[in-house]
Amino acid sequence: MKRLLLAIASLTFLLTACDGIKPSNSSVIASNGDNSHTDSLAVTADDDNSEYKKITAVEAKRIIDEDESYTILDVRSEQEYSELRIDGAVLIPHTDIDSRAPDDLPDKNAVILVYCRSGIRSAAASKALVEMGYINVYDIGGIIDWPYETVSDSSANG
Repeated sequence: MKRLLLAIASLTFLLTACDGIKPSNSSVIASNGDNSHTDSLAVTADDDNSEYKKITAVEAKRIIDEDESYTILDVRSEQEYSELRIDGAVLIPHTDIDSRAPDDLPDKNAVILVYCRSGIRSAAASKALVEMGYINVYDIGGIIDWPYETVSDSSANG
């Protein structure tokens, strides 16, 4: 009898505790729905159906090598950018995305490859861009995981 009461109480608790909780729109989806980057993960931004895609460095390099038009966006600080960056990257610190993106990234249909140091700021910036209406945003994570060539202000000058 005690087991039955305990089971009913547990079930009641679970049902009432879960009532009203709706799934987050920021969950990882297994596929981005197209075949161009089949290993991609699409991450849905909250409050709408837009999404950015989390891709690997290999996939990002493929875009850089094959696509004619893209922007590499570094969302770290100016100092981090000058010390080490992906060649050709545009700097907009993640704290300035909302104010600078409309002017610095006017084409909301352009392919944008976003990175930071470890992937935290790039995810936040990618989400912000999607919420602003950008539709081809790819979060490539952190430069610490970028196995390809990089440049710095000292190497660019010398």
